[in-house]
Amino acid sequence: MQDDRLFPMLTVYETFMFAIDFRLGSLSRTEKQERVEKLIEQLGLSTTRNTYIGDEGTGRVSGGERRGVSIGVDIIHGPSLLFFDEPTSGLDSTSAHSVIEKVQDIARSGSTVILTIHQSSHRIQLLLDHLIILARGQLRYQGAPNDVAHYLVRMGRKVPKNESLIEHLIDVIQEYDQSELGVEAIGAFALTGMKPPPIGAATHEMSASTGPPSPARPSHRAKHQDVEARGRDKASKRLRFDHSVSSPWNTSKSWTASNSGVLQSLGFSPARRNDHRSPSVMGSSPGCYAYATEIVQSTPTPNSSDYTVNENDYLTPNDFATDTNHSFHDLGPKFVNSFFSETWILMRRNFINIMRTPELFLSRLVVLTAMGIMMATMFLHPKENLQGITNRLSFIIFTCTLFFFSSNDAVPAFIQERFVFIRETSHNKYRASSYTIAGLITFLPFLALQAAVNAVIVWFALSLRGSFIYFLVVLFMSLLSTNSFVIFVSSVVPNYILGYAAVIAFTALFFLFCGYFLSSNGMPKYWKWMNYVSTMTFPYEGLLMNQYQTNESFGKDPLGRDVTGFGILNSLNISQDSGKKWEKVFHDNTVCVRLS
Repeated sequence: MQDDRLFPMLTVYETFMFAIDFRLGSLSRTEKQERVEKLIEQLGLSTTRNTYIGDEGTGRVSGGERRGVSIGVDIIHGPSLLFFDEPTSGLDSTSAHSVIEKVQDIARSGSTVILTIHQSSHRIQLLLDHLIILARGQLRYQGAPNDVAHYLVRMGRKVPKNESLIEHLIDVIQEYDQSELGVEAIGAFALTGMKPPPIGAATHEMSASTGPPSPARPSHRAKHQDVEARGRDKASKRLRFDHSVSSPWNTSKSWTASNSGVLQSLGFSPARRNDHRSPSVMGSSPGCYAYATEIVQSTPTPNSSDYTVNENDYLTPNDFATDTNHSFHDLGPKFVNSFFSETWILMRRNFINIMRTPELFLSRLVVLTAMGIMMATMFLHPKENLQGITNRLSFIIFTCTLFFFSSNDAVPAFIQERFVFIRETSHNKYRASSYTIAGLITFLPFLALQAAVNAVIVWFALSLRGSFIYFLVVLFMSLLSTNSFVIFVSSVVPNYILGYAAVIAFTALFFLFCGYFLSSNGMPKYWKWMNYVSTMTFPYEGLLMNQYQTNESFGKDPLGRDVTGFGILNSLNISQDSGKKWEKVFHDNTVCVRLS
């Protein structure tokens, strides 16, 4: 929630529609549209309904509106429990307050909302129902925000006039954390109600250590018995809600209903408490909680909730094996839609993104078209001699290299999409396999068009021989394999700078070991494996086999002998079997599948 991972080229309405397709696929189209319209109105996004989300470079909606869209994507299916990690991070005061107001509306509609927030404004604090303050990983306060003043007074720290209660409590915690007493003193106060000593008390105790011994501190049991009578009346006036297995810790009046809803959603029926605990004085005070290990059988807990979680409510696998009264709660299928439905939804979204980012597709098409024209004019009608053979070899290896470098510009786009993929798959919106297949199918027509344009330009200009269909398929598979390789690299690198570096480095290695500079037989044994790993080996050898698997002469050697196509392949240590060239396509396709 700290970062809004959304597709920048989708509108607010389209983003919600795709979200509801993933979350509530069983609803009709009309029901989905009505639900989305209602959500847009609830989040106050009516004016930006048809506005593109945008990103940091091309901002369309504001930061607060983008955060609202992120929240809407997660609540569109009406979850009973929501966790927000710093929903106001990176927002100004007004936008942050607006976001929390929307979160409060969500909570009022029936969902339980738990959020973490740092340095909240006073206006935001007034919107919270229940507050938990942690320091050094330990609980320091828990209760209603309005009870903070009483908590501080009991601690001996009055709140200055016109100062925020919560901010003052945080300042007090920081003071103890930086003192010799440490923040544990406040932790002890929160658990036992033992008033923490003043910050200067530690130094005073050290200077007085040589004096007469101080009287023994009364035990916790004696102290408890001494204040029990005074605390019982006070404790009976407040509702105490069980926040854990065995402790009446929570003082929020809104917790009972939420607790009931959570238990029912987990399949547990309400269980009445069957144990009796002593009403701790500190347990009835705001922000203070007593240890729940002290049980007095004859003293019932006042106002005990019917929805208290007991130790018996926690079951082990052995319980289900022996007890027929308990059964697992049916959580339903992991994914809402079928594999084919997910693939179709993802394909529709991919096509929209591609059509609205034409520069990514057109840039490659322009590069391949321009380079095709340049190569066609540079190697136009090569002669039937040794120089012509060299020119064809140069053309083939440059074509392979060009196609592999042409997809490098997609690294930033794939890395940006990766974050959306991680967020959506973590919420079980769709399967990773359906995402991969949808991406593959979506790019097929665009890659085929790019390969076809380049193939048509160079094939006739260079008077190439062999099968044109095979030539086109190899170029298409080269684009597909390099596209798969870029996706693979983008999925493992942390940012696009390292992504560029990795793609360029590996492409250079593949170029070095493809067999153009040294045949596989001429490579050292400890480097031969790179020839098989190189994704450029298969299209390079395949194009050569398509061109030279013939007994036709392509020139004369210095001794006047004919240089046939099979002779050229034999000198390059490439198979002369016509069936092997389709095997190269199969290997290239296998590389694409593995990288995808």
